[in-house]
Amino acid sequence: MAASLPRPRILRLRLQDFRSYPRLDLPLGACLTAFCGPNGAGKTNLLEAISLLSPGRGLRRATLTALARREGPGTFSILADLDTGTGPLALATGLVPDEAGRECRIDREPVSSAMRFLDHLTLLWLTPDQDGLFRGPAGDRRRFLDRLVLAVDSAHGSRVSSFETALRHRNRLLEEGGGPRWLDAIEQEIVELGTAVAAARAETVARLDALAERDAALMAPFPFARLTLEGELEQRLGSMAAGSVEDWYRAALRDGRARDRAAGRTLIGPQASDLAVLHGPKGEPAATCSTGEQKALLLGLILAQARLIGQMRGQPPMLLVDEVAAHLDAERRAALYRILRMLGGQVFLSGTDPLLFEALGEGASLMMVRDGSVVDA
Repeated sequence: MAASLPRPRILRLRLQDFRSYPRLDLPLGACLTAFCGPNGAGKTNLLEAISLLSPGRGLRRATLTALARREGPGTFSILADLDTGTGPLALATGLVPDEAGRECRIDREPVSSAMRFLDHLTLLWLTPDQDGLFRGPAGDRRRFLDRLVLAVDSAHGSRVSSFETALRHRNRLLEEGGGPRWLDAIEQEIVELGTAVAAARAETVARLDALAERDAALMAPFPFARLTLEGELEQRLGSMAAGSVEDWYRAALRDGRARDRAAGRTLIGPQASDLAVLHGPKGEPAATCSTGEQKALLLGLILAQARLIGQMRGQPPMLLVDEVAAHLDAERRAALYRILRMLGGQVFLSGTDPLLFEALGEGASLMMVRDGSVVDA
């Protein structure tokens, strides 16, 4: 039985002064765990703590100071004991006194950043805040896509960060009237990084698009999504050699300096692209689908990405599913739990009603959350 359990999996989660938890020592380990309790009990706080065992700002995109308990010392810590299949592993992160960023440790040894966690653990999540993804601004879809790319390409996050820094530098040079030699240098950096960012996004979109349609029957009743990247750079990458695309990109930046100076920002490149999503079975843009169809489509997209990660990394991701079950009928809830088991990764869910999790099945764990305590139900 033990050999069939998902790897990696969290066996124990310890929190100190995190959100609503002064102190928590929580045994875990089940393949599917549901946290259940009233609104405001602290269910999402638990999922958020787990989400911080990955690069970035977690599933709420909160600032570090917002994560610390209000009545606490202004710091927090998160420690997870994992079973990796090859041995135990401890991942830890937190905000410590006099530190500008969060501290990260692997087996108690400091590491440079949370990017190192990707060597051991991949996380995906779905939250109510993502419900407006298809109707919201393009920037939200780019961030969503970048997290999907990061799950299969651990260098993508640092490339995106360096690219955004280079863009800010160019915009400042344009505003201050920087000389051509300085602009040539920063634009060369932008071309190299921007082309790499766009190519990584395009590769993930192509893989996900192909897999989602091929596995449509496995993911039923959740519809598959058809995905394309919209942007001049991305279109050229699909039809031209990379070197020719870089030459075009470099010339476009040089020729667009006056326009970009007037606009106050760089107008061409992957920072201006968009992820176009179609409801695959209907062929309709996701933005014009009903709210229920959009929820199902987004869930199907996350499930397809989880399957892609499992195939590419040889290890399924850990999934965090916040307050989703309440929006599904009984048949779709049962289908969701079946698919989650099939994907093979450890899953944490949240909801207000224990009846939502009746179909979780054998070996699942239901935990009740109330007033800063978590007990096995």
